[in-house]
Amino acid sequence: MKRTIYKVFVALIIFNIQFAAFNMAYAQTEVTQGVTFGKKFGVTYMLPQTEIMIDAIATQQRYEPGQFSQYAERYLRLSGVKQEAETTWTLDEMKVTTIGVPDPSNIYFVEMKDRTTAPLMELTADGIVRSINVPFTGDQKTAQPQVKQQEEEVLPDPRSFLTEEILVANSTAKMAELIAREIYSIRESKNALLRGEAENLPKDGAQLQIMLDNLNKQEKAMVQMFEGKVKNETKHFSIKVTPENMNHKVVFRFSKKLGFVDADDLAGEPVELTIVNKNLIQEPPVEAEGKTSKSIVSILNNGSKTAIEGVAYNVPGKADVKLTYQHKDLINTEMSLTQFGTREYLSAQLFNRNTVTKVLFDVNTGALLKIDR
Repeated sequence: MKRTIYKVFVALIIFNIQFAAFNMAYAQTEVTQGVTFGKKFGVTYMLPQTEIMIDAIATQQRYEPGQFSQYAERYLRLSGVKQEAETTWTLDEMKVTTIGVPDPSNIYFVEMKDRTTAPLMELTADGIVRSINVPFTGDQKTAQPQVKQQEEEVLPDPRSFLTEEILVANSTAKMAELIAREIYSIRESKNALLRGEAENLPKDGAQLQIMLDNLNKQEKAMVQMFEGKVKNETKHFSIKVTPENMNHKVVFRFSKKLGFVDADDLAGEPVELTIVNKNLIQEPPVEAEGKTSKSIVSILNNGSKTAIEGVAYNVPGKADVKLTYQHKDLINTEMSLTQFGTREYLSAQLFNRNTVTKVLFDVNTGALLKIDR
């Protein structure tokens, strides 16, 4: 009995020690996303490279001719009414933004050690570093432009207003003439209501408005039989461009009949992108040589390792970005681009156990946004 109690007591002690060790390990290291590097444990993160996102919004207008479009001028004095269906496009809005994509040539590994807090990092779903020692913010998706569809008025079927005399007419021209008379009759009824000359006047303003609305819908529905109807639909188009020095590069084309077409399709007019690097003197990224680091290791494409002192981040450069269509500048702005900048490092001493340094990075450019000690 004593031996049994002793074994149970020893088992409980071992369990408590393992449980405490597990809690301590979990409390010391909180990694949002990480992998192993060889036999070492830590966080692998990437710096982003910038891509330019061009978003365009256009409206597609589809015209359907009316049944009596050829009589629109004759009976309703409507000039310029088209008798054939057609589709036209109008370019409404253009927007240029930057997004960050993982740069395979800038991959870094932060080893987990007891005396460093650098592995307490948050990464995006793509592995781009977002913050160090900052409370977890969750997935943040890039906002997409909201395309709002125009709400079109729903009109009743105009045939429901046709009289027996119209329906039994022996020719199309006669039907058009009788329908035109009904339209003029509706207009006379509206004028009589507004002037207070109608036989059955409404009791109040609300009833008057209801009667006028119904007459307006009848008139519009019957007029559509002559002038036709147009259906509008909003379309969204986006394209990514890797920035470099470029002068009036055709990124896509826009046609008033076909809408968005490829850059090599001569059916549309070109939309041109110009990027001018404003950093006349560029300093190449400085890699620390001959130094050893206990926390940061750079992983190159060929698998070799280079020791670096600190946490790497980007210092993006400035560029003038211009978007031109029909010889007019739709957008002319200054943007921060990683490709025109340099790379710097935060000292590894900032992330020892004696201090807690909070760092926030721009996931689109890899730039340092905020550092708080």
